[in-house]
Amino acid sequence: MEISISSEAQFGMTWPRWQGLVAAVESMGFAGLFRADHFTIQAQPPDQDALELIVSLTYLADHSQRLHFGSLVAPLSMRDPVMLARQASALDDLSHGRMVLGIGAGWNEREHAVFGYPLGDNATRFARLEEGLEVITRLLRSDERVSHAGRFFHLHDAMLLPRPQRPGGPRILIGGSGLKRTLPLVARYADIWNGDGLSPDGFRERSQRLDDLLRAAGRPRQAVKRTTSVFAVCGRDAAENERRVAAFRRFVPDFATAPLADILHALRTGWHALVGTPDEVVEQIAAFAEAGVEELMLHWNDTSEMEGLQLLAEQVLPQLK
Repeated sequence: MEISISSEAQFGMTWPRWQGLVAAVESMGFAGLFRADHFTIQAQPPDQDALELIVSLTYLADHSQRLHFGSLVAPLSMRDPVMLARQASALDDLSHGRMVLGIGAGWNEREHAVFGYPLGDNATRFARLEEGLEVITRLLRSDERVSHAGRFFHLHDAMLLPRPQRPGGPRILIGGSGLKRTLPLVARYADIWNGDGLSPDGFRERSQRLDDLLRAAGRPRQAVKRTTSVFAVCGRDAAENERRVAAFRRFVPDFATAPLADILHALRTGWHALVGTPDEVVEQIAAFAEAGVEELMLHWNDTSEMEGLQLLAEQVLPQLK
């Protein structure tokens, strides 16, 4: 199983922190580095520093040699699919095929209201997502000119140039595990599925459902890579775990004054997070591997807590090889 790192990057992310994170994740031996795409996800001010997605990924592409990387995920409620496809193709070429274009519907109501983007209801969000996926995949995967007259997007004899160096362009990732809307879109459009926030049993169930949908779509099971993203709190003792949960105490009101043991229990049982010593975390990762997860993306939002990443690199990654 591959282990990658995912950063929300709107919790005080600055250029020095991003540059340090890129260098650390590359040198420590993780497989990839992913980024959320937000101005903010705070329910109310004060908001914190956040780096723009595409610019920060361009830095990553030019300052790493082996990491695969990408958006987890870019919402089509705020991103124009034509420009996003063009940027992702350029990043894939720049990095010699390491870009992953993660795409989503958008969800944070305050963020959209503050910056003037129409979010819409759930039906609108998924209709826009499906149409945007159609536009993106046709522009990237077809060497013919593309026309499209839709509810949200319009093309007339369009072709992105230069054509992607990788046939079909960057891999498309779709996140989510909804049975009615998301998984059918994964089966139709995606190269990678990210089942965020699922337990191993939940992931196995959804993955089997995806197998059925792929079969119905005439695609082989191996056409879609199976990934998930989880939080990780790995420490050798209570003192280290207390440092690891500091960010949770800041951003989760129920955790602010809760005992450490209660927080760890809630993360393990309610959030399906990896929690415990390095050996315990390895056991929990093995459960995800048995459920069919091919890549595990670890949410790591506190970039001031680099000792935790180092511990994972030194005492967890070697056991997975």
